[in-house]
Amino acid sequence: MKQEHRPVRPRTVPVPDRSYVLISPCRNEAEFMRRTLDSVIAQSLPPALWVIVDDGSSDETPEILADYTARHDWIRVVKKPDRGHRAVGPGVIEAFYAGYATIEPADYAYSCKLDLDLDLPPRYFEILVERMEAEPRLGTCSGKPYVRRSGALVSERRGDEMSVGMTKFYRRECFEAIGGYVREVMWDAIDCHKARRLGWIARSWDEPDLRFEHLRPMGSSQISIWTGRRRHGFGQYFMGSDPLFYLATCVFRMAEPPYVLGGLAMLQGYLGAWLRGERQLDDPELVAFIRAYQRRALRRGKAAAVAEIESERAALWTAPA
Repeated sequence: MKQEHRPVRPRTVPVPDRSYVLISPCRNEAEFMRRTLDSVIAQSLPPALWVIVDDGSSDETPEILADYTARHDWIRVVKKPDRGHRAVGPGVIEAFYAGYATIEPADYAYSCKLDLDLDLPPRYFEILVERMEAEPRLGTCSGKPYVRRSGALVSERRGDEMSVGMTKFYRRECFEAIGGYVREVMWDAIDCHKARRLGWIARSWDEPDLRFEHLRPMGSSQISIWTGRRRHGFGQYFMGSDPLFYLATCVFRMAEPPYVLGGLAMLQGYLGAWLRGERQLDDPELVAFIRAYQRRALRRGKAAAVAEIESERAALWTAPA
C-alpha cells in the first residue's frame, strides 16, 4: 500500500510585539526639542505613536510641534492650559497622564516617558526592546545621559540599578503592576524601587549605542542649578532615603560641577525638609524596603545589593500573560 505523504507545514514562530508609545510632557522646549524630534524620527525602530503634551508653552514650541505633526501622522499633540509657570516633579507626571489618558495602553507592548531635551542614538529604542525580549523580568530600562562640557561628552553618572527619568522605557505589564508613576517628587526613583520590590528588574546601560546627550543637565532648573540640586535633596527626604546613604550620595556628587557646592546644595535640600518637618511618602512598607536596600548598598556596594535583592525577590515576579 502506497503511503500518502502529506506536506510538512513549517512551524510558525510567534512574532514578538515590538510596538511602543512615547509620551512627552513639555513646556517651552523650543531651544532643544528639534534635536529630540529629529533623533526619534531617525530611530531604526520608530514608535507606533508619539503623544506630546504641550503644558502651556509660551515660546515657539506650539509652532514647532505644528510643523512636525503636519509631516508625521504618528505624532499627536495634547494641549494643556497655561498654569503660568514650569512645574517639575508632580506637574510633569500630571502632564504625562494627560497624554496617557488619550491612548489605549493595551495597544502597545511598551511605553516611554520621554523628555524633549535629548539627542538619542539611532538604534536606541530597538536595543531597549531587544533587551526586554531577552530578559522577561526586565520591567524598565534606559541608556545613560551625557552632557557636553568644553566640547566633550561627559557622563552624568547614573546608577545601573535605575532607568533614568528623562527616558523611562517600560514593559506594559510592569508599569501596570506598580500602578504607574506616583504624582510626587522622586517619582523616577520610587517607580524602580516599586518594580524591584515586586520581583522585576530595573536597569540602565552605559554603552556607546545607548548613550544619549542630555541638553539640559540633570539636577538643573530653569531658575538655577542650585534650585535643582536642593529640589533633589527634598525629593530624597520625601522618599524616605536613609540619612547616611544620602550623605554618601551628596559626597559622591561633590566630585562633579558645580564642584563641592552642588553636593552641599543637595544636602541642604534634604536637611531643610527634615528641619521643616515636610511630609514624606505615605507607604511605610515601600520606605522600609528602600532603606533596607540603601543600608545594604552602604555595606556591600550597590551592584551586590541589587543582585542580592533581585535574586531574593525573583519568586514574587509574575510572568506576563
